[in-house]
Amino acid sequence: MNKEIDKMTTEWYQVIEQFDWLNLLIFLVYVALIFLIRMIILSFTKRMKNSDNKLLFQMDSLVRYILNWITTYGILLFMLFYFSNSSWMFREIVSVGNVKVTFFLLIIAILIISIANRSSNIMTKYLLPTIYQRYNLDRGLQFTFDKIFHYSIMVLAILISLTTVGIDLSALTVFAGIIGVGIGFGLQNIASNFISGIILLFERPIKVGDRVIVNDVIGDVEKINMRATIIKTLDNEHIIVPNSYFLEEQVVNRSYSDPRLRLVIPVGVAYGSDVEQVRNLLLKIAEEEEIESDTVLLEPKPFVNFVGFGSSSLDFELYVWITNPDKVILIKSNLHFRIYKTLQEHEIEIPFPQQDLHLRSIDEEVVNVLKKH
Repeated sequence: MNKEIDKMTTEWYQVIEQFDWLNLLIFLVYVALIFLIRMIILSFTKRMKNSDNKLLFQMDSLVRYILNWITTYGILLFMLFYFSNSSWMFREIVSVGNVKVTFFLLIIAILIISIANRSSNIMTKYLLPTIYQRYNLDRGLQFTFDKIFHYSIMVLAILISLTTVGIDLSALTVFAGIIGVGIGFGLQNIASNFISGIILLFERPIKVGDRVIVNDVIGDVEKINMRATIIKTLDNEHIIVPNSYFLEEQVVNRSYSDPRLRLVIPVGVAYGSDVEQVRNLLLKIAEEEEIESDTVLLEPKPFVNFVGFGSSSLDFELYVWITNPDKVILIKSNLHFRIYKTLQEHEIEIPFPQQDLHLRSIDEEVVNVLKKH
């Protein structure tokens, strides 16, 4: 074993001694020039980025994207061609079985995986949306197809890169066994969240765009990643929830199958009020809101529930159905404004909570005894 290490060390010393440092210097100058040109172009497009014009902003994003392509692949391709005759490019770095892995093979593998990743991003961003619009697919289904497409492309690219390097895919069974042992010892949580993310994408108990309630916090599902789901709250805060949570805990999904939602508006009026008049006014308020809003429904019909006799008021509930869970707060606020204004116009009192204090007379003898003590 020690002899093999000494032999490999000697070979690398010989490679270093024979290395053409002039070619390396030229390559570094080339890389520096690429980054310098990139900085100059970005300085000219900086104004476009800060502009309020949407077209200029999109052009700036496109220029940056193209520059990243040119910078990355320009360096890698130049390295391949410029050092194609150098011995160190084909010198063995490590051996996997009978396969000798070299710098040349590693660069080829990186190119394949990188091009596959960027090509997948371009297709999911520019090509697939036109197909989605043609078939009127909802946002959640679009996200699922994007993820499946991206994962498929990346798995295929990794397999091709391994084959290019010369690694036999049957040798991966050993690697899979090592991963299995790792999961058994400490990666259960990561594996559970990864598998849960795949289940969420296919079974779709929640999907991108759904409005959910997690731990009494209302938010919209923005992304379902490999490990966690991103939820954007109504306060524009982002909650990162492990994927396994949605399969193990109780989650309220307001957009699951039927987006319609029933709102319950509690109303209290003073004793002595005309309850029939109160019911008619509340139903009229629901009809007026339906006329001005495209969210409120008249079918199922609004309903007024006489809850009972409270400590200081006659308690009612107005049931109203809406089509969009995202408008819950807005519709509730509108109904509250209308109810208060309408009840005031018809001189129907909305009482505030009150308590009556009753004092009992105390016998004079008891008072005298208390005074003595």
